[in-house]
Amino acid sequence: MRFFVFSTFCIGFAALAACGKSDDPKTMHSAQADSDIEISADGDFATNLQTALIEAQPGTTIRIPEGVFSLETGLSLDVDKVSLVGAGQDKTILDFKNQAGAGEGLLVTADDVILTDFAIHNTKGDGIKSKGADRIIYRYLTVEWTDGPDEKNGAYGVYPVESDDVLIENVTVRGASDAGIYVGQSNNIIVRNSVAEYNVAGIEIENSTAADVYGNVARHNAGGILVFDLPDLPKVGGHSTRIYDNQIVTNNTRNFAPAGNIVAGVPSGTGLMVMANSNVHVFENTFTDNRSAHVLLVAYPEEIKDDRYNPLPRDIVVRDNSYSGGGHNPQGILQPLAMAVGGTLPPIVTDGVTSWTTHSEKPNLVIAEEESIGYLDLGIGRYPVDPMQVAPSTTRPKSDPVDEPAPVVLPQDKK
Repeated sequence: MRFFVFSTFCIGFAALAACGKSDDPKTMHSAQADSDIEISADGDFATNLQTALIEAQPGTTIRIPEGVFSLETGLSLDVDKVSLVGAGQDKTILDFKNQAGAGEGLLVTADDVILTDFAIHNTKGDGIKSKGADRIIYRYLTVEWTDGPDEKNGAYGVYPVESDDVLIENVTVRGASDAGIYVGQSNNIIVRNSVAEYNVAGIEIENSTAADVYGNVARHNAGGILVFDLPDLPKVGGHSTRIYDNQIVTNNTRNFAPAGNIVAGVPSGTGLMVMANSNVHVFENTFTDNRSAHVLLVAYPEEIKDDRYNPLPRDIVVRDNSYSGGGHNPQGILQPLAMAVGGTLPPIVTDGVTSWTTHSEKPNLVIAEEESIGYLDLGIGRYPVDPMQVAPSTTRPKSDPVDEPAPVVLPQDKK
């Protein structure tokens, strides 16, 4: 991480040395006030912007003007308490179509940063990544790959990781080959009022604790919203996520993830998928026309070598959601399983795994929907799978009550 920031500084410094430092503020940036820097569109815009990001002091607001700006190298910010502000997510566009290498469009490794009112297009790698960036705000941003779904697109659109107190709101992401909005290995998270469409996964919370995901639209992805916990990462044991008041509709885009990616196994047509996580509450969402299944609750299916890891979903609550259409054309691994039960799947599907090598326990799945809402336990039972023991069932599991996590409160959230 630090090597990337240092090397970016060196590249920017070398470029300035080669061009010669000008006293004309129009060629770099002008200070409106001690804490307000306006980036000029004249001259070398990329160098102007990266220099401002390097030279910023805590409390600085860097303003990017309206326009479409082509950049060939990624940007980086490693100064705390900086705001990067554009003229609007449809007015200030940083286009990385000619980017050299496969890095991020913007990498943030600082605390108390605000990113707002601009767009990033066509990065070779991730759109905007922040790592170890506590109390960050992503607000009124667009990240997009303008040629549509393609496995060559960057993996993640908005990508905070290893952070505390993450706020993502009014963000739009299109075309990510992994997840549009992804939060990983983090604590205290809010994702709200955002749109994720035409990604492999629309919104993903992974190996994280205390997340509220609400008021979002997840549409036209392969999978709408994912809550995963995976082994072999520095932080495992994700728990305490609330998914509520979201529109999760027509997530029927083909899965275009590169082969070998974990999300490549998500069946196209999945509304919401919970894998190997605990204390996840799914309520008051609207599920419409997701062709495989609206809700899919599963264990981690691959070989496990991480002794810290529990591969089973535990204490999952599904209640008070609205369902319409869907389940009529299951894809991926669900297709042959659906054929075995008549070709279609009900709104809520579980794999029925209760045992995985050294792990064996009651998952405690609380399916608290009206009886008219269909449910299917695929009856896999255990991994590795024994086909002779698979026994599908439509009987809802007996379960114990699970206390809902408290709402997430963030220190930087003034609402």
